[in-house]
Order: sequence, then C-alpha cells, then structure tokens
Amino acid sequence: MADWQIIPRDTRDVLGEGTCWSARDNAVYWVDIMGQALNRLSLSDGAVTRWPMPEPLGWVVERAAGGFIAGFQSGFAELSLDPFAIRPIGDPEVDLPGSRMNDGKADADGRIWCGTKGLPADPPTGAFYRFDPDHRWTKMDGGYEVPNGPAFSPDGRWLYHTDSGLRTVYRFAREESGKIADRQPFITFTEEEGYPDGMTVDSEGFLWIAHWEGSRISRFDPDGQRERAIALPALQVTNICFAGEALDRIFVTSAAEGLPPSEHDGALFEVDCGGIKGLPTYLFPG
Repeated sequence: MADWQIIPRDTRDVLGEGTCWSARDNAVYWVDIMGQALNRLSLSDGAVTRWPMPEPLGWVVERAAGGFIAGFQSGFAELSLDPFAIRPIGDPEVDLPGSRMNDGKADADGRIWCGTKGLPADPPTGAFYRFDPDHRWTKMDGGYEVPNGPAFSPDGRWLYHTDSGLRTVYRFAREESGKIADRQPFITFTEEEGYPDGMTVDSEGFLWIAHWEGSRISRFDPDGQRERAIALPALQVTNICFAGEALDRIFVTSAAEGLPPSEHDGALFEVDCGGIKGLPTYLFPG
C-alpha cells in the first residue's frame, strides 16, 4: 500500500507552495506561485477551489479577524476571498523590482516570518523579514539565494529557515522580543537528496522537510538526524502542513515547473504520517 495519494483535481500547479491549514474553514490552502493562484481543499467534501491572482503569490497567513495577510511579488497585502479584495500594505523591496515573496508563516506570537527571492537568484539578494501585527516589517537577515521554510520549535526557542540554493537549513535562537540570533547550519542536503524546501514541525519537535529535486519528504529529530523518509512520485516536492481536526493528516505540494506534463508533478498529495500530529496554525492578529 502506498504511503501517499493524489488529491483529485483538474489542475496541476506550476509551482505549488505555501501550505496553510485553516481550522476555521476545515480546509487546506496553498498557493501556485508561478501559476498566480490560491487553492483551497475542503476537508468536508473534498472540493478544490482555485482563485486566480493578478501576480505571483508566495504565501498566505490567516488573520484572526478573517481573510489573510498575503505575500505578493509587490509586497504585503490584506486578502479576502468573499468578497474578493486585495488591499496593499507595502513593499519591503521597492528598490529590487525583480524580487518576490517566496515562503512565509506566522509564529506563536502572530508575527509573520517570510523570505524574498531575487530574480534571478544570482547574485543572492534574497532577504528574511519579520512582519508584525502593527503592519511594520523588519529585515532580519540577508544574502539568500532561495529562502524557504520558516518553521518553529514547539517551545518557541528555535526558528528554522532555509537557503535552498545552498542546500542548507539554518537554526536561529528565537527571543520573546521577536529578535533572532546565532544563525547556525543545522541540516545540509547532499546533491542526491536535492534541495531543502518548505518545512513544518510536529508536536514532538521533529522537523519535516520537502525535497526539491529529491522526490520525498523527510523527518529529522531535534538534533538534526534523519528519522525517516517518505518517497513521492513527484520530482520537485515543495511544502508540507499538518491538517485535520486532530492535526494528524499531512498534505504536500509539488511543482511542474520546467518538467514535461505528468500525473504527479504539480499534484497535491496526502501522505500517511503514521499517526504523528502537527502543531496548530498560528493566526496573524493585526
């Protein structure tokens, strides 16, 4: 029996990313960055809905007041789906017109951590930002080729962030004030393993990482040692989230970008995680 199944739908993502579990909607949201769309899978009836976007969309984070904060190529914005509306907030990189948002997530305090990617990625002009509930942003780190990931340990002590281009996952010490310090290489992928992409942390503090050009997801213990790997039929595996009422279901995105048409590349997968549970989705309070 396979460890995975494909979620039935008519569309494959060009670059599926940014998975987000919504307990409020009983649904998984994810973006198609280069397909310029936001997708939703309803866990109530299995229906998939797709909203076209006017530009590349890197991530969405649920707002406590409803709707989302979204990371577009043009910067931060408020996004609502019913009725559909986009209200720009601001662009942290107006001096870099080729850059775009690539991955982002809220921490337990409601702050959003997100990365930007230069187009092209060489020289490495990508940066790592913190977006606060008062709608102000702060550049926290720089010099990234392809920033990905952010994920947080259950106790809030550690923040994980990736430079996919360097095949390296970093670990930062996270302070209650919102500052981060002591960036250290935590996990480095080999060429055979591909590139570390999107990540999430489970309730036991283990880090799950998607393998771009590695056709799998892997689970690493809090010391950075691989505990398991689950093979998938898509080459470019991109992002992971736990979902469902018990947070015991895993959904995984992939990308078809640059590949010949296939059933698997660009699909959304549900993966058997053996009963392991994830952490609740944190909301943006502002």
